[in-house]
Amino acid sequence: MSAAPELIKSLRVPVAALALSAAAFVGLIQREGYSDTAIIPTKGDVATIGFGTTGGVKPGDKTTPVQAAVRALADSQQFEGAIKQCVRTPLHQAEYDAYLLLSYNIGSGAFCKSTLVRELNAGHYAAACDQILAWKMYQGTDCSKPNKICGGIWQDRLKLHAMCQSVQSP
Repeated sequence: MSAAPELIKSLRVPVAALALSAAAFVGLIQREGYSDTAIIPTKGDVATIGFGTTGGVKPGDKTTPVQAAVRALADSQQFEGAIKQCVRTPLHQAEYDAYLLLSYNIGSGAFCKSTLVRELNAGHYAAACDQILAWKMYQGTDCSKPNKICGGIWQDRLKLHAMCQSVQSP
């Protein structure tokens, strides 16, 4: 038996010991884009400000880049708490970052109730990574197909999937 799979497995650490990496946080604020005024990006969406913050945001609210970054960090820490409650298997940093960024986008409730988390908690790491790609719908539209509604959702899912898959054993 090769030692490589055991080495890969040994690099995973308990979720409680992980935190969003600085690189992933920078990726998050780049991905979300910045708005100094609360907007409703698409009909039917909720008001968003800064770097994708939605909690307590009302149309017309204002922010600065520093305030928005602080709020995005606080938001990401809330999602970390949710992930630490529902994920019971050790993870690599890249897996943790990918799942946290997905949760930031889809919501912690949806994340924790997902097939992805069931696969993950069963120890099916590659299958859990593949479940990132299942989150391709937005307002009834399949974002994996070219359209004008989804923005960069599918490209984001592909990046998160690649990030997660980067640490899977062959």
